[in-house]
Amino acid sequence: MSEYGNVFPTLEENVNYLNTILPVRESFDIIQRDIIIGERKAAFYFIDGFMKDDTMQKLMTSFFMIKKEDMPSTATGFSKLAVSYVEVDVITDFDAIIRNILSGVTCLFVEGYEACIAIDCRTYPARSVEEPEKDKSLRGSRDGFVETIVFNTALIRRRIRDSHLVMKMFDVGRSSRTDVTLCYLSDRVDEGLLEKITDKLNSIDCDALRMNQQSLAEALFKRKWFNPFPKFKFTERPDTAAACLLEGKIVILVDNSPSALILPTSIFDIIEEANDYYFPTITNVYLKVARGLITIGTVFLTPLFLLFMQNLNWLPEVFQFVALKDTVNIPLIYQLLILELAIDGLRLAAMNTPSMLSTPLSVIAGIVMGEFSVRSGWFNSEVMLYMAFVAVANYTQPNFELGYALKFMRLLLLVLTACFNWIGFLIGTIIVVCSIVFNKTVSGRSYVNVRLR
Repeated sequence: MSEYGNVFPTLEENVNYLNTILPVRESFDIIQRDIIIGERKAAFYFIDGFMKDDTMQKLMTSFFMIKKEDMPSTATGFSKLAVSYVEVDVITDFDAIIRNILSGVTCLFVEGYEACIAIDCRTYPARSVEEPEKDKSLRGSRDGFVETIVFNTALIRRRIRDSHLVMKMFDVGRSSRTDVTLCYLSDRVDEGLLEKITDKLNSIDCDALRMNQQSLAEALFKRKWFNPFPKFKFTERPDTAAACLLEGKIVILVDNSPSALILPTSIFDIIEEANDYYFPTITNVYLKVARGLITIGTVFLTPLFLLFMQNLNWLPEVFQFVALKDTVNIPLIYQLLILELAIDGLRLAAMNTPSMLSTPLSVIAGIVMGEFSVRSGWFNSEVMLYMAFVAVANYTQPNFELGYALKFMRLLLLVLTACFNWIGFLIGTIIVVCSIVFNKTVSGRSYVNVRLR
């Protein structure tokens, strides 16, 4: 049922009502343009900046040439005979009219027509299609998603020319009315999951998607705060999104967001990257195994080092060289925790540093953190080495959220090991394993569920 009611029979009533709903006089970019078409009064409503000027100029030229006797008797007839444009619709309720105007569609009211003619000649400000900075590929395509949803759907359509590819549009948020597109292949998708996601999208009750895709993800699946592992996979690459669609997955695109949300997702999907699709099978398997082992190493390397330093008699003779040689003033556990915080500080500083200064400042930070911190007696050189490995190894997997989830697990292991020795390490390991194994995704499947392709 429409919130604002249906279109009135006279142009004056429609204009007066619409001007009370929309801030036409207060907002400079909401424009009302009154013209005469076939000796009948008419009014255009559009958003300045969303309209193609040359297209509207041609349309208005054609409207001015219409004679009184050529005017159709209905709005539907006018849209078919007088509007020389491709995307035209006839709307009778103000709820849809206001939504269309605010999303950039030009709406035309003509005296004598109890309906509105919506002409979709909008254009959005958009940057050029280019390869994502984070998700690069050695041999793949060099294009990436942008902030305009129509461009993103076109990038997927370009790769999958299949009649089963469906793209459903939703608007989410009472104030933002954000466009959300649900993409799937109807002959490959899990029908149960599709119905569940569709129902969730239709039932979302929020004021706005303030943070675009992240707000939508939180609305779709309210995760438990104590489990930091991500529930969704995000990608800025259209080729990765297309590959996931061909595997039977669902892809969700959100307007103003240059990435796609993919589900269902397991931990094995999250640690995948674009290069895995472009290399031969043996290379692909090797890269996945190497990435998995390094990811495990980022979680357990420093806790294991701390455990053996607390129990030096457990070290085999062949590994005695890993024992700390120098004595410093800071206990080992505090060294590890301070460096964990320092690495995050350096990462945040690098993100906010102008690009022209990032390289020299990174070199300076590396020298200060490396050589001088050891000489000053704050840190052991062995601790610096292992923490450097952890910091660099975090970048072997592309998912930012997963990197921080693994970091939190590592911190938990460090604290439990420092407090309770091997019992704490065992308890921490059990917590890490349970956090992954018993983590449920939006589809209801286990986080370690492996689907054969």
